[in-house]
Amino acid sequence: MNKLTATMRSKADKLANIRTNGMIPAVVYGARVENTMISVSSIDFEKILKVAGESSTISLEVVDSEGKGSPKKFDVLIHDMQFDPVKGFTIHVDFLAIDINKPVEVTIPIEFTGVAPAEKNSLGILVKVLHEVEVEGLPKDLPHNIVVDLTKLEALDDQIRIEDIVLPKGITMKTDKEELIALIAPVKEEEVEEAPVDLSAIEVEKKGKKEEEATPEKE
Repeated sequence: MNKLTATMRSKADKLANIRTNGMIPAVVYGARVENTMISVSSIDFEKILKVAGESSTISLEVVDSEGKGSPKKFDVLIHDMQFDPVKGFTIHVDFLAIDINKPVEVTIPIEFTGVAPAEKNSLGILVKVLHEVEVEGLPKDLPHNIVVDLTKLEALDDQIRIEDIVLPKGITMKTDKEELIALIAPVKEEEVEEAPVDLSAIEVEKKGKKEEEATPEKE
């Protein structure tokens, strides 16, 4: 199981100082745990995020800031994250404590694979409608992602819907089965508007030229 160590923090701790020290402010709540403020190493968290995502269980070990007492251990999921609006790095994390013996409902990202023949052969353009789905199951059975094969899209108007997804055993789809995941849409041709010809301007120009030719040159 994925493991991550966290340190308890208090309301008196300034968030800016926590982040300056290479940590991410976080909170853990849920099954059999009170809302507890913690901080985790930004380096360790990013490593766990790549492996576990938001659907794999993480063994979170919370230690006292002064190293007193025994660590508290929780089975958690990454429930929510906040990001710096400019630089994009993680600035806060919510961990949801779970009971590994009870089903949970989570959001699973969609991973698109392959190339759609219809788009490759210029029959239309690929439109990706959904990028995540809602599923339910025991934490140990939750997939890291849902793989969608785009090679099935061979002709114009071909579609892939939720009902086309085959889930692992023990996992139930919560997203509506009629929801579109991807499709091949027709290419819209851009209409080129021709600028109207100003005939009056042409007539005036021609008239002016004739008058100029008819006027004798002054010596």
